[in-house]
Amino acid sequence: MLLVLLFIFLVLQYSSHVYSFDRSYCASKTKPSVYKDGEMVIAAFFPLFTFVLDFLTEDPRNMTYYNQLNAKNYQIVLAMVFAIEEINRNLHLLPNVSLGYDIYNVLFNEWWTLDRCITWQSGPKKYVPNYTCRREMKSVAVLTGVSSIISSHIATLLGLYKYPQLAIGSFDLHLNHDDQFPDLYQMASRDTSLACGIVSLLNYFHWNWVGLIVSEGEKGVEIISDLGAEMNRNRICVDFVEMLPVSEVSFLAIRQLKPTRLLKSSANVIIAYGDSDFLRGFLFYLKHTLVTTKVWIMNSEWDILLHSRLFILQSFHGSLIFTHRHKEISGYGNFIQSVHPSKYPEDFYLARFWFYFFNCSYADDDCNTLENCAPNVSLYESPKNSFDTVMTEYAYNTYNAVYAVAHSLHEMLLHQVEGKPTRKSEDLIFPAWQLHPFLKNMQFTNLAGEQVTLDDKMKLNADYDILNYWNFPEGLGLKVKVGQFSPYGPRGQQLSLSEDMIEWATEITETPQSVCSESCGPGYRKSLPEGKAVCCFVCTQCPENEISNETDVDQCMKCLDHQYVNTERNHCLQKSMTFLDYDDPLGIGLSCMALCFSALSALVLGIFVKKQDTPIVKANNRTLSYILLLTLHFCFLCPFLFIGHPNTATCILQQTTFGVLFTVAVSTVLAKTITVVLAYKVTAPGRRIRWLLVTRAPNFIVPICTFIQIVLCGVWLGNSPPFVDTDTHSEQEHIIVLCNNGSVTAFYCMLGYLGALALGSFTVAFLARNLPDTFNEAKFLTFSMLVFCSVWVTFLPVYHSTKGKVMVAVEVFSILASSAGLLGCIFAPKCYIILLRPQKNSIQGLRDKIHYRPKS
Repeated sequence: MLLVLLFIFLVLQYSSHVYSFDRSYCASKTKPSVYKDGEMVIAAFFPLFTFVLDFLTEDPRNMTYYNQLNAKNYQIVLAMVFAIEEINRNLHLLPNVSLGYDIYNVLFNEWWTLDRCITWQSGPKKYVPNYTCRREMKSVAVLTGVSSIISSHIATLLGLYKYPQLAIGSFDLHLNHDDQFPDLYQMASRDTSLACGIVSLLNYFHWNWVGLIVSEGEKGVEIISDLGAEMNRNRICVDFVEMLPVSEVSFLAIRQLKPTRLLKSSANVIIAYGDSDFLRGFLFYLKHTLVTTKVWIMNSEWDILLHSRLFILQSFHGSLIFTHRHKEISGYGNFIQSVHPSKYPEDFYLARFWFYFFNCSYADDDCNTLENCAPNVSLYESPKNSFDTVMTEYAYNTYNAVYAVAHSLHEMLLHQVEGKPTRKSEDLIFPAWQLHPFLKNMQFTNLAGEQVTLDDKMKLNADYDILNYWNFPEGLGLKVKVGQFSPYGPRGQQLSLSEDMIEWATEITETPQSVCSESCGPGYRKSLPEGKAVCCFVCTQCPENEISNETDVDQCMKCLDHQYVNTERNHCLQKSMTFLDYDDPLGIGLSCMALCFSALSALVLGIFVKKQDTPIVKANNRTLSYILLLTLHFCFLCPFLFIGHPNTATCILQQTTFGVLFTVAVSTVLAKTITVVLAYKVTAPGRRIRWLLVTRAPNFIVPICTFIQIVLCGVWLGNSPPFVDTDTHSEQEHIIVLCNNGSVTAFYCMLGYLGALALGSFTVAFLARNLPDTFNEAKFLTFSMLVFCSVWVTFLPVYHSTKGKVMVAVEVFSILASSAGLLGCIFAPKCYIILLRPQKNSIQGLRDKIHYRPKS
């Protein structure tokens, strides 16, 4: 700090010996304040000049270090003058009392600010603090701004004297501490909804990856907290946060503010929040740095210095600025047009403004009179960047602050003059602290029709205009209103924006994007890698049977059971109903096979009936052969219960018919095998079991075994019968209509019983395969049961590994294959003899066979 002050002192000492003026001596000469007398005076401390190091002065003790009038801040002075003149003309507000003003220029520096305050209190010489050379002190209140730092420095000093102080800058919670600043009142509305407005703008353009540059201090911490909470609710991520120091000499070249991560950041949107102190150093940094392809979102306080000549062409071009919205004050435009140095000779700032921008010169060394000015000019003719003829936010706050003081004075004077018929001018001089009770509860409606209150607890959140800044060379610029934000609007309609009016930053030809990861399109979902921000995700395709029909979804949605996903996995399509139909190639093939085998079995049955008296037919129990052929005929027709659209009747008949028919077939084979065994036993000497063969006992095996199967099926149908069901998972694009077996246990009990019969038949036939007999069919029965068992043992794993109508086709094919095995293995050899070797199927052939049988 000492080094910085020493640097200033050396530069100023050097400047005191060198007269190298920019335009003229008068251009750099200033007075302590702009003063206009009145019965009561309102003092003001505003930063009105931009500082550089090339100014010279004769007296080092009264050095002024200014170069150029800040026209943006000077508008605050004119707003104050306009309000005071308006009040002085008002017959209903402070009648017969004139207001004056005493306006001081201050720097963004505590030392200079306090120096001006002491000058105001003690007089121009300011020999001893706390003593005044003034005969009387007419000032009743002080206006300060625009920086909260200026207001806090002044409040620290004026708090000793309990002077009412009205801050015109943005609302600052730091200044809201009653214990620290009990005599300070803030005119601005609260900025509580600023974070919501900024996030609404980010959501509008789908920006979710931003950088944040704020000033140190309570305001910086507050905006980070508010923005962070709002961004978290809207899933917006911050790439970096830079809190830059606000130095009391940040305007010097030796104190640049350098956000180190700005140029390295992949975020294309930068949110910058800070007051004018913070902006000075940051602008100096940007003077030496070309920052393109970045969109800046700023708060209104930055607008004060945006038009500085230090401002590089590309850096802030296309910026979006949030500024408080307010109504226009009637008569303000006419006042601005009438402002002229000849009308306000005490205002040397106005004379300097004319000198710089309208090519005037000073007529004498006293710097009092201008000459050679352009004729008939007004502030409306000044360059757009030089003076904004529309009342700014801070000028509006100043206007309201003057009226707040006037209304408070009016109420206080009404209390003082009660019971006093006359009033002397001495009665108007009073301690300024007496104004506090009236200021604290002050509420009024200004001439624009808006409510103004000084009670911080009753302040409303501000509405915002969104301005787009267009920058041109030499500091020329234009602000265009492109939207607005109101926290009191309906949800989802708080932000309104005219996107086509926005001029984006240099080198950006279309709406910029600022995202950490590109959006995940339909068919994909966001997947967050470990350790990454929520906005830095990767896109993963939706799993099987899940879709996403929007962008940036966290989870894919499952399609309903009657729907399936398309190839892109962004739509659910309706599944079509399907089943093992007669139009299916598979259904057609199985139907043809069933008809052919059924006809073949009927043909064999016809041959056996026709040749019923031949030895080969009569052998091994002719009745059982008829029963077996007839059963096989129906077994071949059984698949037709499985083909076609299932219904309740076919579902009940499918498995029960299949189980009963195959039980009859297998039990018939068992009976035939037992018949062969009994026939051999009867012919053996000394056997007493002939009665079993004579009484046809083997024929009772069929009804007994079938009855047991019927009982099992009856229990099945009684408890949990089969029913029509749908399979929505086996095929992606189809819903398969099929029969659900109901009780799985009953189904496998039926198959188990059938398998036990088949295994028993195979065992008996295998043991009897070598018994001597002329037409012994035990070998054929053994082979037929081997085929039968092989088919159904293979059926079980295949049946369980298939789904849908393929599973139905497997069962149908197993029925046909096992039935065909029985038909072929048992009856094919007999048909061969009957049809092609008839000589063997006769008594004579049988005798010849016995006669030529070799002897052992």
